[in-house]
Amino acid sequence: MVDIATLALAAGAGLIGGAMNALAGGGTFATLPALIAIGLPANVANATSNFALLPGAATSAYGFRDELGPVGGIDIRWLGAITFAAALIGSTLLVLTPSAAFDRIIPWLLLFALVVMAFGRSASDHLHSRVTIGRRTLFVTQGLLGIYGGYFGGGVGLMMTALYGLLANVTPRRLFAPRTLMLAIANSAAAFVFVATGLISWAACLPMLAGAVAGGWVGVRIGKRLPPLGVRIWTLAVTAATTIVFFLRAYG
Repeated sequence: MVDIATLALAAGAGLIGGAMNALAGGGTFATLPALIAIGLPANVANATSNFALLPGAATSAYGFRDELGPVGGIDIRWLGAITFAAALIGSTLLVLTPSAAFDRIIPWLLLFALVVMAFGRSASDHLHSRVTIGRRTLFVTQGLLGIYGGYFGGGVGLMMTALYGLLANVTPRRLFAPRTLMLAIANSAAAFVFVATGLISWAACLPMLAGAVAGGWVGVRIGKRLPPLGVRIWTLAVTAATTIVFFLRAYG
């Protein structure tokens, strides 16, 4: 039987993760450590986190639906189709990765996401003043992001923001809607694979899912009013702390 403390931890992490995904991405950094603290293997925790955050991502995407439109002149439906297919590949790779190996891989994925969060926006601005990427490059990169999103997903929303900013030269705020939709699509594709292969711990997933739905709704309301600096500082702090903990866990 799952105790009350476990349920509360899962629901609270889902609430924070759902709100983070709606605001800036990175919700995995709240949910994944909580699930591992509960005692789940890393790959099961990652799959459970993915499914739990899916309704929250869908809620956020629905909240931003009026702001959806082409990205860099490319129909959002094309980007969604690429993301879905690629995320199926990524999630299948996770299923095939042994838990012990994933324990060693995950700190490096977290570190990669942290670097993107910390420097992706400035790198995007720097590159945009010198180069412009085209439609073909966006399609290929979106496919790679979809694979990453299906396999792990930490920070993928911020990676998309940096990519879209480089292509379309628009502010991160205007990218809330397409980024949030792509997160929901990637999570949906991965959910099919994780449910079919039995990689989800439902006892932890369901309370986290409920918290994530509430967090996604709250995050949209906050995201339409909140200055981005506070969100960025909070997201970086959570990501850095999580990365350190997972390196110590795997290699300490």
